[in-house]
Parts: sequence; structure tokens; C-alpha cells
Amino acid sequence: MNFDQYTANWNYPTSIRQGVGRVIELPSICKELGLKHPLLVTDPGLAQLPMVMDVVENCRTQGLGCGLFSGVTSNPTQENVADGVIAFKQGGHDGVIAFGGGSALDAAKAIALMVGQTRPLWDFEDIGDNWTRVDADNMVPVIAVPTTSGTGSEVGRASVIIDEAHEIKRIIFHPAMLPSVVILDAKLTVGLPANLTAATGMDALSHALEAYCAPYFHPMAEGIALEAIRLLKNNLLRAYSDGQDIEARVQVMTASTMGATAFQRGLGGMHALAHPLGAIYNSHHGLLNAILMPYVLVANRSAIETRIERLSRYIELEDIGFDGLLSWILALRAELGIPHTLAEIGISNDRAQEVGAKAIDDAASEGNPIAFNAEKYSEIFSNSVRGRLE
Repeated sequence: MNFDQYTANWNYPTSIRQGVGRVIELPSICKELGLKHPLLVTDPGLAQLPMVMDVVENCRTQGLGCGLFSGVTSNPTQENVADGVIAFKQGGHDGVIAFGGGSALDAAKAIALMVGQTRPLWDFEDIGDNWTRVDADNMVPVIAVPTTSGTGSEVGRASVIIDEAHEIKRIIFHPAMLPSVVILDAKLTVGLPANLTAATGMDALSHALEAYCAPYFHPMAEGIALEAIRLLKNNLLRAYSDGQDIEARVQVMTASTMGATAFQRGLGGMHALAHPLGAIYNSHHGLLNAILMPYVLVANRSAIETRIERLSRYIELEDIGFDGLLSWILALRAELGIPHTLAEIGISNDRAQEVGAKAIDDAASEGNPIAFNAEKYSEIFSNSVRGRLE
């Protein structure tokens, strides 16, 4: 018997402080890590909110020289990272607090990497052994505080950064990019608008679904993905319908972190398409995954039908099997106000061939249950624009 299929490398995430109100512990965590002058990295919208000012003031009251950098766009760019490195060095900082949604967290982790490097950012793209080029001794610690429940970047060893010149998203990777400590405080998500609760929650679902369907041997990740999907089924609509439902917020935030923990097993066609679409059209990543989800599932049906039947039983769907799961996803999207087609968010079919070519080159395509070629990705994209579930 050939046991090669059971050979794998497994990694699991970092120290996580879970609990409502635990963001107040941030100064003490900084001190545990030996940080005296952290730089809080967030986006411009959050920087104007009391929650950020409260966190900065709490750190300063506790004797920390906490700085603030908010020059992060909704899809972070190389320029955002470079600007953050300048702010870090000018402020004499010694660590990074990544505070916000996935964009802020990704930018913050890249900044913490780049403050100690002499090579350019793209030299550390997740290709081959590029990560070995990193001068790891000069990286600085990161404390991650997510304020949305979707990307799971708080437990990731990589950052997704847009290469604007080539209209693609590049993954920057190093094992030490994993944050030292994560604070999961669902209270920070209470003010999140319903549409962002929906889009980020569906992003979390896409992570768990693609991890569950990935063709690699990783039973631990598979189990975590299953439970993440169940938590989202039971709580995402609650959080969307009532943003003050703190119990639902806790469960969705937990599921988000679980989905990102699980996707070390692999992602797939949803992300392979969402990455180039986000770079080309500057669309919200979670919303793209939400729209693409049923079209990619249908395209993968022949390879995942048995697995999906097991999933549908676990999450206790009334209609067991692939069709039942697909119906549940379509109904969930409708209840969350997610558009059915990419055309509804202003994406046309004009660049279908280019999108297909970029999807096949995206790292996420390697984890798809079926090895689609560029033409197939172009077809799935076109179906997503036109609303054809075939």
C-alpha cells in the first residue's frame, strides 16, 4: 500500500485570548512581549471611531508609547506597507498592533515583516522557498485584534497585498508572520454594519467550505472546518439580523478564526477567482467569495458530492446531499442580501479570459478539488456574471 497520500506537514495557530471585553488586556500583553512603543495599524474609517481612540489611550495610560498608522486601503497595496514602515521607523516603534478587518491585519503583518528587511516586498512572495530570504531576526512582534469576523488573518502566516502594476494579489509569507497573541473580543464587532457582517461572515464560510473540500490529508483541519460551518449556519443570520446579539457575534467570530485555521489544508476556486477580481475591480473580498460560492461548488460537484452529503448531515440540513446544501447556501445568501451575480456589483464579462488565466496562476487554485484549467475558470467567472448555475 502506498502511504504517500498520508504524508503532510501540519501547523496550528498562536495564543488566543477569547472573551468579551478582553481588548482591555492589550497593554499588559504588550508588556508580556517586551513592547514599549507599539504602532497600532488600522484603516482610516476605524481610526475615527472611539474604539480605536480608547485603545490607544488605554495603552498610553499604561505607560506605552503607542502610535497610530491608518494609511491602509480596503485592499492593501505595496505603497500602504511602505508608508507603514516609514511611520514605524520614524516613531521609533518596537512592535505592531494589528487592529481592524482583514485589510488592516494583512497590512500590519507585512509592515512588521518589512521593517527589518533590505529586499523589496515582492521578494517574499509565497513561491517556492522565497520565505527563506527573510531576515527573521529583524521582524517585530504582532498582536492581532480583529474587528470583523471573516478573513481570519489573525491566525495566518501570510498577508495578501495588491500589486497594482500587474493587477494581481500577491501572498507574502513567512512562518514568523503569525501574530504572537490574538485577542478575540466580539464586542468590537457589535457596531459592524449588517452588509459587512454578511460579507465577512460569508468569507468565513468560504474558508471553511474550501478547506473542508480540499483534496489533502488533514483530518484536524477537516474537523475544525466542519464545526466552523455549523457555527455559521446557526449564528450568522442572528448576527446579521441583530448586531447587538453578542452571543451570535462571539460564535461567528470564533467560526471565522476556525475557518482560517482550517484553510491551511487548502483553499480553492472561490479564492482563485476572488483574488484577481479583487485586484482588478477593487471589490470586497468577502462579497466576491459569497457571490462566487455556488458557482464554484456546482463546478466541483463530481469531486465533492460524497463529502458534501456528510457535511449536510453534520449541520442538520432538512434536505441531505449536494442539492440540499446548495439550496441552503442560496437561501442564506438571499437572506443576507448578497447579490446573486457579479454583474450586480458592476463586474462585466469583458475580461473573462484574463481572469481565468490569473485564477490558474493563483496559489489557491492548487487546493481546488478538481484541477481546472484557465478556460474552466473563465467559464465559472462568466456563469457568475450571468447567473448561470449549471
